[in-house]
Amino acid sequence: MSAKKRKKPRKTAARRGVHVRHPKKPAARAGATSRADFLARAWAMEVEAAERYATFADAMEAHNNLEVAELFRKLARIEQWHADQLLEEDLAHQSPVLPPAGIRWDEGEGPETASSGELHYRMQPYHALQIALECEKRANKFFADFAYCATDANVRKAAREMAAEEAEHVALIEDWLKRIPSPEDDWMHDPDPPVVFD
Repeated sequence: MSAKKRKKPRKTAARRGVHVRHPKKPAARAGATSRADFLARAWAMEVEAAERYATFADAMEAHNNLEVAELFRKLARIEQWHADQLLEEDLAHQSPVLPPAGIRWDEGEGPETASSGELHYRMQPYHALQIALECEKRANKFFADFAYCATDANVRKAAREMAAEEAEHVALIEDWLKRIPSPEDDWMHDPDPPVVFD
């Protein structure tokens, strides 16, 4: 009896941490009833992410961690560029994007917004990219869930497009990380730690 050659499993989106859909998420969580509403929510999400990265950049500059500050500035520019793209796209459909009034996120902040608790004054570019990677994965999951739950065909199509775009961002950051050296185990050690005066 000859042994059959086993095929090597393909690396699917799910294995890369990228979501295609996630059932059992209530459609009500999204809150968008039209394509314009959905794009407004997506726009607000990108702007919020850009603002958080800009805040991170300011914090890193204050600690004279200029390399990471510049990386966060670059990430902020990328997120703002995404927001501008959404605005242009919606203006082309003669329905200007405005931030939805009283927008609510399941976790308190937008899925693509980095948590302020992840910041450390001695972090390295590798850490900044890890933060960005997790943000892009959350954004991808959010849009995939949105597409799965949407009842409006136009919203579903727009959400699928956004999920695919966020999946591309995940892949780009993963490639970027491959070119960045991993930090040493003692990266947090500071021989001359900052002193806080009251």
